Amino acid sequence: MTQYYSPITYTVQEEDDGMLLKTILQKRMGVSRKLLSRLKMTEQGIHLNGSRVYISVKVKQGDIVDIRMEQETSEDILPQPMDLPILFEDEHLLVLNKPAGSVVHPTHGHYTDTLANGVVYYWAAQGWKYRFRAVHRLDQETSGVLCIAKNPYIHQHISEQMIAGVVDKRYLALVHGIPLPASGDIDLPIDRDPVDTHRRIVTPSGYPSLTRYRVRETYDSLASLVELKLETGRTHQIRVHMSHLGHALIGDKMYSQTLQHAEYADSVMDIDAHIQRQALHAERLTLFHPILNRSMTFEAPLPSDMSHLREWLQNQNLA
Repeated sequence: MTQYYSPITYTVQEEDDGMLLKTILQKRMGVSRKLLSRLKMTEQGIHLNGSRVYISVKVKQGDIVDIRMEQETSEDILPQPMDLPILFEDEHLLVLNKPAGSVVHPTHGHYTDTLANGVVYYWAAQGWKYRFRAVHRLDQETSGVLCIAKNPYIHQHISEQMIAGVVDKRYLALVHGIPLPASGDIDLPIDRDPVDTHRRIVTPSGYPSLTRYRVRETYDSLASLVELKLETGRTHQIRVHMSHLGHALIGDKMYSQTLQHAEYADSVMDIDAHIQRQALHAERLTLFHPILNRSMTFEAPLPSDMSHLREWLQNQNLA
């Protein structure tokens, strides 16, 4: 027997009176064309006042429209028990504090020990059926807030917010040196490095990329704690932009080469030895929850490795 998630509903307003149900679904509820086609093929997909109807019918004020999506599971992901640092969860969203070093989703040659394996196990243990849908991604060595959608409707809405640039993503990074000025915009296009396709570089032929930054703390001339806001979401964007400015992230083995001739190069290797990954943390994520109909902010505290590095830098500052 097919099982369904809880219905998502909309009450027809006065200004909607006389609209086609299809228009309500697309314009008021924000159902994508793809999801609408899927709902039309689902036995219990679309209801008006509790009854199945054609989407060509007209609605009137006070009518109740609801959509019901079939429950799904990620059958291609092996369940695997692990500790999950959950920041928030309801029947629509799961928000985690991703540990540094963890891979988000299984990839070729890496089918286990990912967050997806742990999440699928956790849901199954609760008797819940959800498909793993990460709304955004974080590099393996980046820690912090990660948002996972539990159904295609939520995934679609938050993905659209990401594309529209209305999701506020804030990061903290410990970088070599002190960026000047203390705040500003890094508006430099990014694309693949033609020599090493794993790397990204700033290049005039690249994709538009915008990072806003603000220096929070400085540690003599050695390093800085920088808050960064992503306005675009290019691969390695923060790492590439900061490295291009000559202020690569501490511990970033891939993008620290630009520091070889910097005035503080002698201290680079010493500082990098105090952390085993790039010092980057997704501190805060703000989005609009389409079901609760309100803005929500999720925060993850600075992880222990970055906290210890920060304390060590503060002590160097006092020496």
